[in-house]
Amino acid sequence: MSPQAVPVHVGPEAHPLIVEAVERGGGELVEPADARAVVWMGFGSPDFGTAVHDGVEWVQLPSAGVGHWLDSGAIDGRRTFTAAQGAYAPTVAEHALALMLAGARRIPECVRATSWDQEQRFGRPLMGSSVAIVGCGGIGQELIGLLEPFGVDVWAVTRSGREVPGAAHSLPASEVGQVWPVADHVVIGAPATSETAHLVDAGALSAMREHAWLVNIARGNLIDTDALVDALDRGVIGGAALDVTDPEPLPDGHPLWGHPRAVVTPHVSNPPEQMMANLSARVEENVRRFAAGEDLLGVVDARRGY
Repeated sequence: MSPQAVPVHVGPEAHPLIVEAVERGGGELVEPADARAVVWMGFGSPDFGTAVHDGVEWVQLPSAGVGHWLDSGAIDGRRTFTAAQGAYAPTVAEHALALMLAGARRIPECVRATSWDQEQRFGRPLMGSSVAIVGCGGIGQELIGLLEPFGVDVWAVTRSGREVPGAAHSLPASEVGQVWPVADHVVIGAPATSETAHLVDAGALSAMREHAWLVNIARGNLIDTDALVDALDRGVIGGAALDVTDPEPLPDGHPLWGHPRAVVTPHVSNPPEQMMANLSARVEENVRRFAAGEDLLGVVDARRGY
């Protein structure tokens, strides 16, 4: 092994694209016992504990969310863990835009129709509307760029309330209640933590505009599903477009399937081919940074839950 190369183990299986990314970043593939860094591509494998031994300083996880890893106790304070936060942002933001347009223009309702009822199926333009992005991280910022041609008024909600480029209004999470009554579209992009569970509850739904659409491309438990179904049944909001649900997978026969005010895609916002390409780029950059002693991208803060 080159004296400059970082010894990296890729497990539980060495995907060719990830191996190439490690090598491009200045790493060299090694067996678990010799590794200073681990790029882990699986979930729940019994080999994880063996691979992440006392000599491992850094672990790269494959997902943007880390709830599974925190719940299992895999993330500890003895080494640095990084997630794929932001790595998949362009692909997921594109899907969010598709869901927004589908809802605004009532595409699902038109597709399901079997008769020509034009008067009942006119949608609303996305152009010039008000869009709230709750949890405006990497995906949200990519979405702001995609929305720029539509001239929308963007409300960005982040944990700290920092100024988000491209947003007309930036609010802290503590003031999220301000966005429910002003947004034509509410996009949920927040991490799943104990603090954000059922962030969108019956109260939030009742505060939203009657024509507003709720879009979720984050995690299903950020929305109270029972409250959402009730709100859709009663026409409290215009509709919901969900790529994630609670429970997930959404059971056959669930009221959201086929609901006239709902669009459900089965967690497909990040196609596998593009996901692997995006993850490869993140792995390459983080291996390069680790070798150079620079700050890594996507460092997990266990206290915050992401």
